[in-house]
Amino acid sequence: MALTRTVTPRPVRRALALGAVAAALLLPSGVRAQQGTVRTDTVWSQSLGAYKALVVYLPPSYTTARAARYPLLVYLHGRSGNEKNWVTAGHLDATMDSLVRAGAPEAIIAMPDGDDGWYATWNQLGDVNACRADTVRTEPAATYCVPWTRYDDYIARDIIGHMDARYRTVPERAARGIAGLSMGGHGAMTLALQYPDVFAAAASHSGILSPRYLAPTPFAPPAQYAVSTDELKRAARYLWSDLRFVMGRDTIGWNARDPGRMAQRLQARARAGGPSMPALMFDVGIDDTWADQSRDLHATLTRLGVPHQYAEWPGAHTWSYWQRHAAESLPFLLQHVARR
Repeated sequence: MALTRTVTPRPVRRALALGAVAAALLLPSGVRAQQGTVRTDTVWSQSLGAYKALVVYLPPSYTTARAARYPLLVYLHGRSGNEKNWVTAGHLDATMDSLVRAGAPEAIIAMPDGDDGWYATWNQLGDVNACRADTVRTEPAATYCVPWTRYDDYIARDIIGHMDARYRTVPERAARGIAGLSMGGHGAMTLALQYPDVFAAAASHSGILSPRYLAPTPFAPPAQYAVSTDELKRAARYLWSDLRFVMGRDTIGWNARDPGRMAQRLQARARAGGPSMPALMFDVGIDDTWADQSRDLHATLTRLGVPHQYAEWPGAHTWSYWQRHAAESLPFLLQHVARR
């Protein structure tokens, strides 16, 4: 039994996003449209103990409106990806330019290199020597084989600190959002829930959002979750090679990094006067191999009464899906972090 899609992005916002992209494609040849710029920084990460590459999108007015400050969006790549993916495969810069031409507020976008680190502090250190001996990867060992695997602090502290120090961001939680795809969708949701003092909104496309989910397939309540190492392996499938280091071999580490449980913990803190819940949005393709995890998180947040936007669309775990639906996560984040 498939989950009924009951929560969807607002039609007006979706129409604005897709209409802006279409308008950009209809520009006459030879007409230079208003465009942002893309550059690459090298950032020292104290959390990882290594230098990392960071792709930065600066909005069209950045070089001329020298007194202006901008909200900051962070977009995270997926497993086996890199900091260039959102531009080279996702064309995120072109989508943002199109939205700006349609009247959307401008923003700075940071796209960091997250390795295959899952944007988390690992349950155990990786084997740095074995990593350095791996000749399959094209990225140099000096930047990929990090001595300290604190990828959550790397994003929330090192990357945010670099952006606030070097660029004209609005350096406050209310002006920051985060998004990602697949592994990066997991990272966006968990980072926003783990660091509610840093991010006001989060969006996930095709995220790994309920890592212990086992059955049924397709999703239907009551859900069954892994409770042993063998079941964790079954739930993780081919991701076990990563997740055994990131989350560990028992449910303690997996529960600590589970978005639904993180939302429940943050909800309790908020009710006790702690930091507020970030605005949440996530979507998944109907044919995505990990779709049941998004459906499970949707059911969990609905049960908890945590506000969120959720949608399923035609598509699978592909760049064509992520490129198309970035035109929805960008307006969602801007709605929550951009001052008018």
